[in-house]
Amino acid sequence: MHLVNWYKLHKDNWWCLPLVLPLVLLPLVRMGNTYTAVDGSVAVLYYLPIALFIALMLFFGWAALPGIILTLLIHYFHSIGPKETFIAIIHFLTTIIISWGGYRIFVPHRFATLYGNQRVGVQRLFWLVLCSASVFLMLFQMASFAGFYDYRTSMATQDPLSIRTLINYQGLLVGGLTGIPLCYFIIRVIRHPRYLRSFFSQMRKQFDKRVSLFEVVVWCSVVASLIALLLIPMSSRSIFNSNYTLSLLLPVMLWGAMRFGVIFTTAVWTPVIILLTHYFSRYISDYQGFDVQLAIASSSFAVFSCIIIFMAMVSTRQRELHTRARRVAYIDPIIQLPNLRALNQDLSRTPWSVLFLMRMPELDLLGRNYGVMLGIHYKQQLATWVRDVLYPDELVYQLSGDDMVLRLNTEFHKERIEALDKRIKAFRFVWDGMPLQPQVGMSYCYVRTPVSHLPLLLGEMSTMADLSLATLLPESLQRTGVNHVQRAVKMKVEMMNRLQQALDNDEFRLVAQRIEGARGDHYYEILLRMLDDNGELITPDKFLPVAHEFGFSSRIDSMVLEKTLRFMHDHRQTLPASRFSINLTPASVCRAMFPGEVRQMLERYQVEPWQIIFEVTESNSLSNVEQANLTLSRLQSMGCRVAIDDFGTGYASYARLKNVNADILKIDGSFIRNLLSSSLDYQIVASICHLARMKKMQVVAEYVETEAIRDEVRKLGIDYLQGFLIGYPIPLETLLALEIAEGRAVENAVLLPRD
Repeated sequence: MHLVNWYKLHKDNWWCLPLVLPLVLLPLVRMGNTYTAVDGSVAVLYYLPIALFIALMLFFGWAALPGIILTLLIHYFHSIGPKETFIAIIHFLTTIIISWGGYRIFVPHRFATLYGNQRVGVQRLFWLVLCSASVFLMLFQMASFAGFYDYRTSMATQDPLSIRTLINYQGLLVGGLTGIPLCYFIIRVIRHPRYLRSFFSQMRKQFDKRVSLFEVVVWCSVVASLIALLLIPMSSRSIFNSNYTLSLLLPVMLWGAMRFGVIFTTAVWTPVIILLTHYFSRYISDYQGFDVQLAIASSSFAVFSCIIIFMAMVSTRQRELHTRARRVAYIDPIIQLPNLRALNQDLSRTPWSVLFLMRMPELDLLGRNYGVMLGIHYKQQLATWVRDVLYPDELVYQLSGDDMVLRLNTEFHKERIEALDKRIKAFRFVWDGMPLQPQVGMSYCYVRTPVSHLPLLLGEMSTMADLSLATLLPESLQRTGVNHVQRAVKMKVEMMNRLQQALDNDEFRLVAQRIEGARGDHYYEILLRMLDDNGELITPDKFLPVAHEFGFSSRIDSMVLEKTLRFMHDHRQTLPASRFSINLTPASVCRAMFPGEVRQMLERYQVEPWQIIFEVTESNSLSNVEQANLTLSRLQSMGCRVAIDDFGTGYASYARLKNVNADILKIDGSFIRNLLSSSLDYQIVASICHLARMKKMQVVAEYVETEAIRDEVRKLGIDYLQGFLIGYPIPLETLLALEIAEGRAVENAVLLPRD
């Protein structure tokens, strides 16, 4: 054990593996070299020593130089003498240092990564293959011409562009292209024998997922058949026993390169090249034109190697990018958790599952005050906290908004849900040193594959999780008595679809209710109705909450305003100087662009701003109070009037009255209805009127339904009255007819649903 640890600690020192491996491996790789005679001189078809030395530099860097020098010294000293040995060492070292140095300059990090990595593939191809072959051959030619290589003069040529020089250069290129990955693999296995398992794992990972064993067997059989045709004894009668068969290798190898990945393709192509270069005489005849055929075959080896390796790298890279893109598609980019698509996929893999939903509605409010990163970190930490009690195949999934969901196996599900409840309640979250503990609503249900309408199911579970916030226990979607939740969600979705259809097909109707002034003037409040499938009218209390939840309210406000202004423009002669009051939802009030849109519509329909009154209900739905106040101020500066609706209830209180800047105050009908029977309501109404006069605001009393109430509110000095006693909501067409007939008896008009 001590020896093993010592080896692991010192194996990369210059006096350990970098010194020993060149001595051991050079005799082996030299067995792969292939030489032949061209015009009575030696030519190189395949040369591996440069590839070995560069592979050593990839692992050991400059520490490999002593071992390389010693190996060259031992190898050449007895055969060529000290002088030429010294020249050979300089020759090899210059080539290695130039190519390796250039490579390291352009690839400073992860330079020794696995072969086939496209990020460094171009640099390796240029510096370690093309540059090394060019420098080595150029130095060899120069040294031979200078007379430094007496024993190799037959390899040098007077013409640097001769066929023999071309063959030598191509042999160096092919040796670098295929030999460096081979030597890289051998050295890495020697340094880390466990890499062999990783090598085969990475090889299998690079295969196209659609590749079958049958396809691999067929491909290997075709390659083996072509090699066999090339290596059988030459026959003048067969065209397949020639360079023709060599050309057939390219499409077959490209098939493998595009399907099996760069590691497998290189692992097959390298021994194929070694075999074909060693036994070239089996398919290249030594008759007239031998040197040209040899040059063509050598160029085929080089070109085929470049194309095959490059296509394998590109195809492998494309598969990796495709796999990564698919993986990213199943991960939420912000929370870094599996998303709804991943949940749907995982549900399809198991016949039965338990869905456990967690809802944190307070995260939205906390995010507004402390920043959006709070919600992100909260969900990430909660997922980590919960993951400790999950099985390996169970995950936490991110949903939109403030929800998260878990997929659980069905074994011991009741006990595990109780454990999850305790685990979640024990979670503590600290943000900037401040402990925060938002309430977590929990619900669960059992599902069976295939799960249809998963988003709708999760919506129902979210509603049940809201109920869990009150009961403080996980709520089951399938327990008896929760069908009303499913019905409510279904009705909400149906109403959303109905709203979209009504907006697209103009199926909204406007009605007007008279508001009568104490001084004889009057104006009308525009109320909205929606047609159902049977042509009946639906009141706003049924569809406006859904419109606000799904983001339709601002679009509806713009539609109501435009229809009202168009009506006023079209009937200007019949309704001169008429005034209309239009309700605005919080979504419109909080939009910075809304006043500009109002100005454009007023100019388009030639309506004076004083003819329009905007009614706003104070509520917690005002997501940006400052923007809301700015919007109302801009509307007032244009000449429009602003009314605060339903004052006295909810968020419209005395505290808001101190800071509100409005023209009209509408007292909620709940106070007016009980004005005669409740002294407390009477005093509240009286105090509201007194404060409104101090702020120079006009007051409107809603729900005036009897003569006695009308007389009483007039005594209080209220400026305007609204209610069924004054007038029922009537369609705009009826209002127009009444104005034409000058019939003010709105009480006798056709009764419509009350607002």
